[in-house]
Amino acid sequence: MEFKVLAVGDVVGEPGMDRLCRSLRKLKRETKADFVIVNGENASNLGMTPRQGEEILDAGADVITMGNHTFSRREIVPFLEDSPYVLRPANLPPQQPGRGWGIYETKIGEIAVVDLIGRCGMDYTPDNPFLLMDKILKKIDTKYIFVEMHAEATSEKLAMGYMLDGKVSAVWGTHTHVPTADPQILPKGTGYITDLGMTGPAVSVLGIQPKLSVDKFRGELYARYQCADGPTKLNGVLFTIDSATGKCIRVERADVHD
Repeated sequence: MEFKVLAVGDVVGEPGMDRLCRSLRKLKRETKADFVIVNGENASNLGMTPRQGEEILDAGADVITMGNHTFSRREIVPFLEDSPYVLRPANLPPQQPGRGWGIYETKIGEIAVVDLIGRCGMDYTPDNPFLLMDKILKKIDTKYIFVEMHAEATSEKLAMGYMLDGKVSAVWGTHTHVPTADPQILPKGTGYITDLGMTGPAVSVLGIQPKLSVDKFRGELYARYQCADGPTKLNGVLFTIDSATGKCIRVERADVHD
């Protein structure tokens, strides 16, 4: 039996929310995905509100992952504490609210989803995700494990993929919003891609109006970041898993464009 997991890249602002709500259920049907994981940490440009979290789940997501903007909207705290379907990076300080991994019941039994954040180029230094992942694996009693690495550096994401090769079903990266051209199955059977991409404005700089980013990098005065107008897209990757072994047998892009 095959089991398909659809991982969807960072949802950016209201354009990204609109695209997700219009497209996710149809894409889930077309790909025959059994389980959907969506990164929602930029649903409000920075952070996610409880209302947006509910909308992402209602749109067809089974689990929402977060990243370095988890607590940009502090009203998210009760939602993180109450909902088992929203994960923040496991290697954030343990006193911070929320959970970093979860176990979910599916047609093939229990699967685990783990959310991690990288340390290279981030605004703060969380716990070492590589050492923490060793500890988490000892607590998980299922062969179906899916890991998101929310990180800036491609090397850090690749290193996590190779460390977990043969130990988990799939590893993917988020955060940089640009889809990478390296969907693959690693030598020991773990599906991998360095970055899923994003869900939001297609003609943009990571979802933001290009002029605002240009002005910033030129050193000029610039306004608060705002989402770009125009066509939108949804970037996702479909991982097909052999239910007998927990290994990945296919990695395919699953994108939607206007």
